Amino acid sequence: MGWSKAGGIPLQVKMLIGFLVGLLAGLAVNMTQPDAAWVGAVTTYVTGPIGQIFLRLLFMLVIPLLFSALVVGISEMGEVRSLRRIGLRTLAYTVIVSSIAVAISLVLVNLLQPGAGVDRALAETLLAESAGRAGEIVRTGTQQPSGIDAFISIIPNNLVEALGSNSAILSVMFFALFFGIGLLLTDTPGARTLLRGFEGLFDVSMRLILIVIRLAPIAVACFMFNLAALFGWDLLIRLSAFVGVVLLALGLQMFLVFPAILATVGRKSPLAFFRETQEAAVMAFSTASSNATLPTALRVADEQLGLPRRVSRFVLTIGATANQNGTAMFEGITVLFLAQFFGIDLTIGQQIMVMLVCILGGIGTAGVPAGSLPVVALILAMVGVQPEAIALVLGVDRFLDMCRTTLNVVGDLVAAQVISAGEPADPAPAPPMGGENGSSVAEAHPS
Repeated sequence: MGWSKAGGIPLQVKMLIGFLVGLLAGLAVNMTQPDAAWVGAVTTYVTGPIGQIFLRLLFMLVIPLLFSALVVGISEMGEVRSLRRIGLRTLAYTVIVSSIAVAISLVLVNLLQPGAGVDRALAETLLAESAGRAGEIVRTGTQQPSGIDAFISIIPNNLVEALGSNSAILSVMFFALFFGIGLLLTDTPGARTLLRGFEGLFDVSMRLILIVIRLAPIAVACFMFNLAALFGWDLLIRLSAFVGVVLLALGLQMFLVFPAILATVGRKSPLAFFRETQEAAVMAFSTASSNATLPTALRVADEQLGLPRRVSRFVLTIGATANQNGTAMFEGITVLFLAQFFGIDLTIGQQIMVMLVCILGGIGTAGVPAGSLPVVALILAMVGVQPEAIALVLGVDRFLDMCRTTLNVVGDLVAAQVISAGEPADPAPAPPMGGENGSSVAEAHPS
């Protein structure tokens, strides 16, 4: 993802400054006078309202952003009709590998419990206070359907009601996918006009998100002050555990799953693959942007891997927005970590729902600076965790963003290698009329 600059200072630097200011101020209060009356007044009338205004602005925009992104992202896959076999193989690969990524994330978070160990009484107190401030934004996990009801509830019976409920985000995404498929299959002037309308809605929503994100450094400072003043040093210990789990999950996908896929179905030596794709990996890590790395990835696929262009261009272009294992893993681990931190027990079904929303939420939103922020906040509200808890991870998000973007880009190249393994090579270009050396046919073949 790209990051805007204002006044010459990158946004991620401002967010880090806000994170550190709020954290240090909160820790100082926690160690010196945690029960002072002025602390309660500041959190109730200053830092709390500022944070809630920021969250409400995000929630106001996240539904139109996600809805339009999904509709446009699906409807623009019209190339699948001309490349049906490649498109179906890409879809199957994405589903299978994303499922593996989801399984790794679920196992690690539940096994290592990075969010466990904080003072449960403090967590419950903060949750109660947050529910009072946020009102309808924060839902309780017990209100979510479970079992077969959770599966059926994915299909909305009232779209307007689903759009007005943060807890029904999966239903909104289902309708957006369904509607996007309808636009993909409907080639009429009216349908094309409607698609342009959704493209405009996405552009406007993205522009407004960019404006709101500029307030993030102030909001992060307020969030971190509230959390650090209450939890103290437990906050830093749990945050370190979170970073470790994210890096472990990304590492397993990168250095265990991908090599296994390359060696078995990709018909490619993993060592040779990583050597030949290192330029794209370095570019992804340094820019933290899949879109910015796409030209480099296309060139690497062509010149280093020698993949058929018709395959690599299709797979890499679609993968830049749809095949985001790293983003899905990060967002899912973040939500489950914060649920553990605040003592929200999620069933395995609810955890799978969280992961599914994360995978779908990444489609079409890769180019939005801090695009995962509104998605994570909305999922937190869906499972009953206070959305301002995202401030816990924003201070380390830039580094983790670089790591997960690298996984996303390398994963796209792995997909291109796997899909190309079963495809014929591009036809060789016809030689020039004058022969290989530019001589005439008569000269090359004298009578």
